[in-house]
Amino acid sequence: MSADAPNQSVEQSVDQEGAGFPRAARLLKHSDFERVYKQGRRHFSSHMTVFYLRQAEGGARVGFTVGRVLGGAVQRNRIKRRLREAVRLRRGLLKGAVDVVINPKKSVLTVEFPVVVDEVRRAFDLIAKKLVEK
Repeated sequence: MSADAPNQSVEQSVDQEGAGFPRAARLLKHSDFERVYKQGRRHFSSHMTVFYLRQAEGGARVGFTVGRVLGGAVQRNRIKRRLREAVRLRRGLLKGAVDVVINPKKSVLTVEFPVVVDEVRRAFDLIAKKLVEK
């Protein structure tokens, strides 16, 4: 641990203030995932497919599906960590009651993190725009 470590944690906490990813903002039930897949709309991008479905009430909820085809447990967990952080940083763009499922491609592992964050931002912007149109 270096002498700079306490200063770094203070700077990081200022950047992350108010940008959590609480349990209420996550999609957790299998039935919710199925409903989004069957009744929702899709947005395709180069590193992920995003499914979304407007809800009658509640806030925006986000879930991830990372299947075994994407690699072993270590790779899948790394993909989920990267996606969770990207969503945490851009979750404020989602307004209203909407359920979102992000289905990543294997390229999420190798692409630079700012690209992942930008792709999540673009997807959330598109979802917000589509929800306003309806």
